[in-house]
Amino acid sequence: MRLSLIVPCFNEQEALPILYRECTAVLAGMDCDYELLLVDDGSQDGTLAVMKELAEKDSRVTYLSLSRNFGKESAMYAGLCNADGDYVGVLDADMQDPPSLLPEMLAILQGGEYDCVATRRVTRAGEPPVRSWFARLFYRIINRISETPIVDGARDFRLMTRDMAQAVVSMSEYNRFSKGIFSWVGFRTRWLAYDNVERVAGETKWSFWSLLKYALNGVISFSQAPLSFVSLFGLFMTAFSFIMLVFVVVRKLIFGDPVAGWASTICVIIFIGGLQLFCLGIIAQYLSKTYMETKRRPHYIISETNSQKATKIK
Repeated sequence: MRLSLIVPCFNEQEALPILYRECTAVLAGMDCDYELLLVDDGSQDGTLAVMKELAEKDSRVTYLSLSRNFGKESAMYAGLCNADGDYVGVLDADMQDPPSLLPEMLAILQGGEYDCVATRRVTRAGEPPVRSWFARLFYRIINRISETPIVDGARDFRLMTRDMAQAVVSMSEYNRFSKGIFSWVGFRTRWLAYDNVERVAGETKWSFWSLLKYALNGVISFSQAPLSFVSLFGLFMTAFSFIMLVFVVVRKLIFGDPVAGWASTICVIIFIGGLQLFCLGIIAQYLSKTYMETKRRPHYIISETNSQKATKIK
C-alpha cells in the first residue's frame, strides 16, 4: 500500500522544513509506504532549494518545480497528475492542515465505506472578521445557486482513493475550482471537523481580492444562475418598458401631455445603462472563461524535478 501526499508550495521556505518533520513523524507510525510530492509553484524565495535538500536526504521526497507561478489550483493538479499512490492526499505547507489527522483519515478509507476523507474548519479564530463574513456569505450564495454542494469551511486537505484521484484528474478544465470539482465527481465522502490552526511561519499568499477572484471563479465554474438572472432581468425590463410605453401613449391621448421631466428621464437612462453594462459584464465573465478553455493551454509546465517519470507538461 502506497500513500502519495501532495504539498503545493509558494514561498514556503520557512514552513516547509516544519511540515516535513511533522509529516514524516506521523507517517513513520503508519503501516504504509509513502511519498511526499512537493510542488514548487514558481516560488521567489528559497523554497526550491529546501525541496532539493529534503530530496537529497530522503528518497521518499519528490519535488516538481513549475516554470512560473501558475497558481495553487494548477500546482495541485500537477501533483495529482504525478501521484502514483493507492491513496492520494493534498495538504498545505503552512501547517494549517494538521498532519496528525492522517492516521485517522487512512483508517477510515481502509474501512471501505468511504472513498474520500475531507476536512472542514468549524471555527475561523484568528482570521480577520471581514474575511470570515465574506467567506460564510460565499458558501451561502453558492449553495443556493449551484447544484454542486460545497461544504462551509471545506479545506483542500483530504485523502482519497486512487479511483477518485483519477476522476479528479480527468476533469481537465483550465479554470479550476477544486472544492467544486471534488464535490462534482461524487464518491462517498466523510467529513472531519477541526478548529482553525494558525500558520507556523510566513505570511498568507491570499489577499482579499485574490480570494474574491477565486470565489467568483467558483460561482462561474459551477453555476449558471448569473446567466439566468441576466435573461430574466432582460425579460422583466422588456415588459416594464412596454407598460411604460402604453402609459405614455394613453396619457398623451387623454390629457394631451406626455410624461414630463428631463432630469428624471436622464436618471432612468443612466440607471438602465448601468444595469445593462452590469449584465454584459456577467456575460463577459462566462465568455472569458470559455475563451481560455478553447485555447487549451497547459495547466502547468515543470522546469525541474527529481522524478524520472514526471509528466512535465499537461
